[in-house]
Amino acid sequence: MTTALLPGSYDPLTNGHLDVVRRAAALYDRTVVAVVHNPEKTGMLPVAERVRVIEESVGDLPGVEVSAHTGLLVDVVRAVGADVVVKGIRSETDYAYEQPMAAMNRHLSGIETLLLPASGEVAHVSSTLVRQISAGGGDVSDLVPAPVLAALAARA
Repeated sequence: MTTALLPGSYDPLTNGHLDVVRRAAALYDRTVVAVVHNPEKTGMLPVAERVRVIEESVGDLPGVEVSAHTGLLVDVVRAVGADVVVKGIRSETDYAYEQPMAAMNRHLSGIETLLLPASGEVAHVSSTLVRQISAGGGDVSDLVPAPVLAALAARA
């Protein structure tokens, strides 16, 4: 059984994230969406709520699990028994950011990272932009799954 780890803050989960999860789930037997929390940062949605809305958003995907973690990615890799890390990238900027981390994670643990290019229809979607639009009262209904939209609306 091959396990893929999809780490991120997912604050909030976007349709771009969901696209990467769906595509990874089609490639691997087990897919673990890891909400990696930095305790020094305050997110828009609390970690437990992020986990809940992600679980609701991926409930139709067999073999997909969601869990919260802190600490180094290599420790999360070991904790879930991952064979590969999957990261979605939208642009050259994302690649430039992710590539050195992928190399360091391989150096530290031997784990390989698959940098999965975003699908064209969601390549412009980021959590940062969704947070900004939502905070400004804008409509993000076509950028996030329904459970996330409900969580954001409850905060407005």
